[in-house]
Parts: sequence; C-alpha cells; structure tokens
Amino acid sequence: MRIGELAERAGTTPRTLRYYESLGLLPPADRAGNGYRSYGEEHLRMLEQIRTLQDYGFGLEETRPFVECLRAGHPAGDTCAASLAVYRSKLAEIDAWVDRLTSVRAEVAAQLLRAEREAAVTAGAAAEPLCELTAAPAGRHDEGTLPP
Repeated sequence: MRIGELAERAGTTPRTLRYYESLGLLPPADRAGNGYRSYGEEHLRMLEQIRTLQDYGFGLEETRPFVECLRAGHPAGDTCAASLAVYRSKLAEIDAWVDRLTSVRAEVAAQLLRAEREAAVTAGAAAEPLCELTAAPAGRHDEGTLPP
C-alpha cells in the first residue's frame, strides 16, 4: 500500500509516517519501480501499536521497545522484556501523578472548606459547606475534606 493509504488506515498523516521512519520507529518502506514507498500490513500493526500507546500517554521513545518487539516477529508488541519494563515504568509514573493529584485535591478542598467557614462567619451564617467539593459522601472523610 502507498503512504497515503497507510496514513488513512492508521489515522495519521504521510508526514507523520515519514517522521516515524526518520526516527527508526518504522522500518523503511520498500520502494516501487516508480520510487513510491510501498508499505505492508506489518507497518500498519506497528503504527497501530504506536498510536494506541500515545493515546495512553506514552511518549514516542517509550513506544520503541513495543515496535522492536513486533519487528522481532512477536505477535504482540508488549510481550518482550523491554516492553514490560516500559509498562512498569509508566505505571510508576501514573501512580506518582495520582498521589500528587490526590494530595493537591486534599489541599484545595481544605482551603475551600476554611474559606467557606470564614465566609459563613463573616456573613453571620451557619458554617455549612457552600460547595459540593467540601461535602464528603456519607461516612467518607478521606478525600481531603474535614469532618464538620
């Protein structure tokens, strides 16, 4: 298949395909007698692997072990040791993000609760949460909210 068809089937552009080829993520295409690039189904599989991983937040270099696994003849790009190592690394990175976001959420919720209580005191009203962020679900006070 020619570059335009491959790009369309993979949901990308010919320019992107040439870029991936220049990075070594895609093996060079065969050339037809007229000089046009000629791609096979294996190129499509590699592109689908790259695109899926990018959709999950993997960087281009992080996709390299998966593509190399496919190029080595494995039926899936994530069955090689290097691919598994990238999965582990990405999970650790995601866990760190989740921990940080949980911490930031707790801090923001605590600040909001403090500000609501101060606003209520200033207004002479009861110190009830004014925002659903500070109203914890029944029996739950583990998401950064403080019990009343």
